[in-house]
Amino acid sequence: MAFTLRQLQFFVAAAQAGSVTGAARELSISQSSVTEAIRALEDDLGVQLFDRQARGLLITHKGSAFLRHARQILADVATARTAFTKEDGPLTGRLSLGVTSLVAGYVLSDILQRYRRAFPQVELNVIEDNGDYLQHLLIGGELDVAVLLTSSVKDRMALNVETLLVTPYRLWLPLGHPLSDQETIALDDLAGQPLIQLMVDEIEESTRKLMGALAVKPEIAFRTRSVEAVRSLVATGAGLAILPSLVYRPWSLEGDRIGIRDISGDLPSVQVGLAWRRGAPLSTPAHHFIRSAQDAMPSR
Repeated sequence: MAFTLRQLQFFVAAAQAGSVTGAARELSISQSSVTEAIRALEDDLGVQLFDRQARGLLITHKGSAFLRHARQILADVATARTAFTKEDGPLTGRLSLGVTSLVAGYVLSDILQRYRRAFPQVELNVIEDNGDYLQHLLIGGELDVAVLLTSSVKDRMALNVETLLVTPYRLWLPLGHPLSDQETIALDDLAGQPLIQLMVDEIEESTRKLMGALAVKPEIAFRTRSVEAVRSLVATGAGLAILPSLVYRPWSLEGDRIGIRDISGDLPSVQVGLAWRRGAPLSTPAHHFIRSAQDAMPSR
């Protein structure tokens, strides 16, 4: 029996959440439905996609490879659904798009791939910069749309904001770390631990606020603007990291495994989505880009 789109959606959600419980919560379905879908998918593929552990799911190497295919299939299906809704002639024009650095690496590629396939004759001008500057360009009419962390948008009176993805902060740690035996880790457990700090978008400020609430502050072992550097440093035991689930991958570039755990307490979340100028008419290319983003981001 061939696998279904429903099974792929459940598998992607479980991989992103790191647990059946988290996937079921995100999809608003029962845990048993997620479990059954993943088992049926594994039976059909003939491979094990996850290592089942008491504290959640760890994606296997083959599971990580299949995850890329699953996301691509879901993206292609979403694109196919719009194939017969195009205008009679090919859409032309120009789209000025802004994106923040964190979003560019983990969200934008899926959206742009779908958009370019559907509207290959639209001229794209993409600017990567920090969220504050992109908001300035939007309000000034120099950008049509921005893909950014909507949780950091300040001027809600001047901008329309649509959040499409909410991702929590979680703890990254190397395999064999003493804290890896715990399913959920309290912030106080991080006292005195070396931390790797990511210095992009609002991540730096959020992490600083979290650490400021602790009686004993963790040691900042390394600061970097590279997520790949964080992955390598964590995987080799240089420190721990607190980062959004959005940027988590189970392997470093060197092939070392990275664990992930929930953190208890009142933590902020990262919200990713779109912003465009309020009160200004959207161009046709901008309107279709927003639709492409709405189709693409739920599949993540």
